[in-house]
Amino acid sequence: MKAIMVMYDSLNRRYLPCYGNTWVQAPNFERLAERSVVFDNAYVGSMPCMPARRELHTGRYNLLHRSWGPLEPFDDSMPELLRQHGVHTHLVSDHQHYWEDGGCTYHQRYTTWSIVRGQEGDHWKAEVGETSAMNTDLRPQDRVNRRYMTREEDQPQSKTFAEGLEFLETNHDRDNWFLQIETFDPHEPFFTQQHYKDLYPDDYQGPDFDWPEYRRVDESDAEIERCRHNYAALLTMCDRNLGKILDAMDRYNLWDDTLLIVNTDHGFLLAEHDWWAKCRMPFYQEVAHTPLFIWDPRCRRAGERAASLVQTIDLAPTLLDFFGAPIPPDMRGVPLRDTVASDQPVREAGLFGMFGAHVNVTDGRYVYMRGPDKAADNKPLFEYTLMPTHMRCMFSPEELQGATLVGPLPFTKGAPVLKIPAQQPKNRDLVSQELDTMLFDLQADPQQEHPIDDPAVEARMIEHLVRLMRENDAPEEQYQRLGLPH
Repeated sequence: MKAIMVMYDSLNRRYLPCYGNTWVQAPNFERLAERSVVFDNAYVGSMPCMPARRELHTGRYNLLHRSWGPLEPFDDSMPELLRQHGVHTHLVSDHQHYWEDGGCTYHQRYTTWSIVRGQEGDHWKAEVGETSAMNTDLRPQDRVNRRYMTREEDQPQSKTFAEGLEFLETNHDRDNWFLQIETFDPHEPFFTQQHYKDLYPDDYQGPDFDWPEYRRVDESDAEIERCRHNYAALLTMCDRNLGKILDAMDRYNLWDDTLLIVNTDHGFLLAEHDWWAKCRMPFYQEVAHTPLFIWDPRCRRAGERAASLVQTIDLAPTLLDFFGAPIPPDMRGVPLRDTVASDQPVREAGLFGMFGAHVNVTDGRYVYMRGPDKAADNKPLFEYTLMPTHMRCMFSPEELQGATLVGPLPFTKGAPVLKIPAQQPKNRDLVSQELDTMLFDLQADPQQEHPIDDPAVEARMIEHLVRLMRENDAPEEQYQRLGLPH
């Protein structure tokens, strides 16, 4: 048996034709939809990049216990468990967060891996005097990096897929392997070649706009359109490379024995709800409701859709189950074998969100966004970790001065952990203005434009929320922070 995962970053499902888009050119995603099961209710769990990847490895939520960070010493890692079961696991990725402090323990879990440099502000090419000496400003570094990507084949996405295709060419006739092809695209900046941009003409005359900041929108309609066109152009490049993987599946007849998963870590706001990007705002559907495609050679179901609610935490147990590897008891996700085959439900509701922000719950019909208790000022809030690192740096000594050793927690396999007072958002208005509690009826209001006031529905969603927090070992203070019973 074999498995391939093609994983994108920041892929907005509403820009894909198979999810209703009428103007983005993505014929290979349409081709994929004809060869797989398309999931209509796939959701993120923990946001953003590395919290999502921790869930991809461990099959359990990250958001209740800590923020961005590496795998923990007590974590179950799906690729490592596969390796121990005799499956060769190979990662090829241009996702630079893997080789930063906050992601440094993920790629070593694979049997082999290949890294491709140059995405976003990756500290890659050195032109002294042009990049930030402190490596804090990504944009000057990105301008330097782009000078080394004048051709499509030079771009990190192209190199990543080329490495994946090399693996398939070498190993297609061998057995027991898992290949993860993971590109940072279409994450910002939306940098691609002119022939993709030409597919989306407009009348915009100003400086090119391919890198929105994480904030509220204040750009003109023309600027917004240009940014969306640049995103679409990069997505079309993603589509072209997806087609190369589908061609390889055809060429090597891999459809007979190879599980194929095409997914993303989260979506992206492109001026919807008057916001750019993610993390700062509530996690609206454009961010939380994700595309997911699965082909399972055991049932061979294709060209159909699944309505069951599934999440990122289900992918690790799905892959372990496919290879017959034991699923650890600490995993909370569910194998999707029967969901792919017959749309069998795996859960009533699911949690999603980001550490220290909303804790959201959805049952597929309603989304309930539970914000912090305003009177409590988003406190108490603690990180539980043995790997105290942020995205690009370690925790400072000042942050660690308030740490205590506690536990063990139910999932830390007997190990105590550090309990560290969490940093509050730098923008104090974030808690009071952006994290209001809201309830949406997705059936009546799929764009989430009109929060509803329905005490009966809210009470039911609170029951789901509290139950799931309890089942996932939420610390006591999370209930206090959110003003919830338990």
